[in-house]
Amino acid sequence: MDFVAGAIGGVCGVAVGYPLDTVKVRIQTEPKYTGIWDCVQDTYHREQLRGFYRGLSLPVCTVSLVSSVSFGTYHHCLAHICRVRYGSADAKPAKTDITLSGFASGFIRVFLTSPTEVAKVRLQTQTQVQQRRRPSALGPLATPPTCPVTPAGLHPGPKYRGPLHCLATVAREEGLRGLYKGSSALLFRDGHSFATYFLSYAILCEWLTPAGHSRPDVSGVLVAGGCAGVLAWAVATPMDVIKARLQADGRGRRRYRGLLHCMLTSVREEGPRVLFKGLLLNCCRAFPVNMVVFVAYEAVLRLTQGLLT
Repeated sequence: MDFVAGAIGGVCGVAVGYPLDTVKVRIQTEPKYTGIWDCVQDTYHREQLRGFYRGLSLPVCTVSLVSSVSFGTYHHCLAHICRVRYGSADAKPAKTDITLSGFASGFIRVFLTSPTEVAKVRLQTQTQVQQRRRPSALGPLATPPTCPVTPAGLHPGPKYRGPLHCLATVAREEGLRGLYKGSSALLFRDGHSFATYFLSYAILCEWLTPAGHSRPDVSGVLVAGGCAGVLAWAVATPMDVIKARLQADGRGRRRYRGLLHCMLTSVREEGPRVLFKGLLLNCCRAFPVNMVVFVAYEAVLRLTQGLLT
């Protein structure tokens, strides 16, 4: 039932956090933004509310599968480790066991999420890319066109018409490697962050469980889930910045040759602070999102356990 509970929790989390995720990606990939509020105002001014939901349909369709696999992998990996080390899947795991199971969960996620992350980032940053290209359409020495030009205010349509069209275009123009662009950064991000995620949740649940009970109450789950999400994103943000830049860097002339080159170039041009772009936003988003994820997850588990007993 961990697979089902994880799927439901993941969908609830996306519904809560997607608009802030769009703002986060734009801040990380666009140096022009001076802060969160600047990005929010600019996005709303140019695209209204729908600008915050660009690329939403694909995560909604895939998040149930990804979350199901994440929570299911964690639970089954932990049960297997406990069975091997202690002779029973129900034995109390050590913190090392939880950390290894969390890392395995993050590792498996990469193979499922990389293509959808590429599509999401391309769609979320699409407007900025178009605007950046328009002024250079005619160079200073270019001959003015003799044929009618597009009237002012009317610009070419977006390159990607939606998530599926984006995936198909990337696959056609960049091959299979294009769909897994930034996967090395994604692996570093998810491996360490999910190890932190599940470990901190387990520790906080243990602290917040009332005396004489085996599990925390709803308020304990809310606090543990929210704090676990914040800690996980604090660990994940540097690689999240690099991942977003690598995945957005797929049109025209490419700036980055790989993970290390992207990291060194970004730090050289914008300073070490660039690796923490979006950290505050990630943490603000992570708390409510993961409160919802873990409450939904625990509720489904307890409901199914009650029905089966």
